[in-house]
Amino acid sequence: MRAQNSATAPMTIAVDMTAGSAPAPEPARGPASAATASPGAQGTLLALLGVVSFSLTFPSTVWGLESFGPWSLVAVRSTLAALIAGAFLLGGRVALPERRHWAGLAVVAGGVVVGFPLLTTLALQTSTTSHAAVVVGLLPLTTAAFAAVRTGRRPSRTFWLAAVAGAAVVIAFTVQQSGGALSEGDLYLFGALLVCAAGYTEGGRLARLMPGWQVIGWALVFCLPLMVPASAVALALEPVHLTAHGVVGLVWVAAGSTFFGLYVWYRGMAAIGIPRASQLQLAQPLLTLFWSVFLIGESLPLAAPVAAVGVLVCIAVTQRAKS
Repeated sequence: MRAQNSATAPMTIAVDMTAGSAPAPEPARGPASAATASPGAQGTLLALLGVVSFSLTFPSTVWGLESFGPWSLVAVRSTLAALIAGAFLLGGRVALPERRHWAGLAVVAGGVVVGFPLLTTLALQTSTTSHAAVVVGLLPLTTAAFAAVRTGRRPSRTFWLAAVAGAAVVIAFTVQQSGGALSEGDLYLFGALLVCAAGYTEGGRLARLMPGWQVIGWALVFCLPLMVPASAVALALEPVHLTAHGVVGLVWVAAGSTFFGLYVWYRGMAAIGIPRASQLQLAQPLLTLFWSVFLIGESLPLAAPVAAVGVLVCIAVTQRAKS
């Protein structure tokens, strides 16, 4: 069902705390109050939870493709995630976002709710998850560039050198694995990187103005009028063969990757900034390589873990680089 290989993943905006968002005075000494006084540590933990959730997306998508066609899988996952988000928004009696935020939410919806899932699902029909996992290492650099343009912040030269080094490793791996030329799956994946980086950047900006779960929640709900009819049409045109793997894969990409993962990810980005958070995602290729072997039994080419480790080394440098 899949070809030999192919490829399928944000950065720090220094976030200035406003008076309304400043942490309350520390009531008492102790572990709990220390955690409260360390929003950076909390933000890093939330971003890492998002990375772990995202690392399961490609293996779960491969499982989902056992039961659904690519268009059906994307439409149904978005519909289910939107229903989950809608239930939380309704239960919390959350008011509609201000009209000035609608354009940003549309970018989030187009990038991370529709664009990235669709393009990566199409890519995984002819790509292995291991190849896709390494290529996704380009997303931090892509998101860093988008965020620099969107916010006007400029990470340090050391940050950019480390990010570019990680990207060079990924590009070299992609070309080597594709026999010196990019495959169709690679083109889908590079397109996915662009739309996802735009969605991550805009979502990180909005998560400074409203709770992160509301950012992804409203982005999902805004897509519901499109995804419901799309699900009906896709399910009617594409064959469905339900299996345990297929159902589990669908549930995870809907509830785990799309809703929970993006919720904690946007909260983390709001706390530590898009460029720095994006570099944490450089760890995602190694995690996805592990899941690809453990969950779907793929055989890894030697170049995959070597490239993933090379990219991972860049994390320490980018995390220490001043923004």
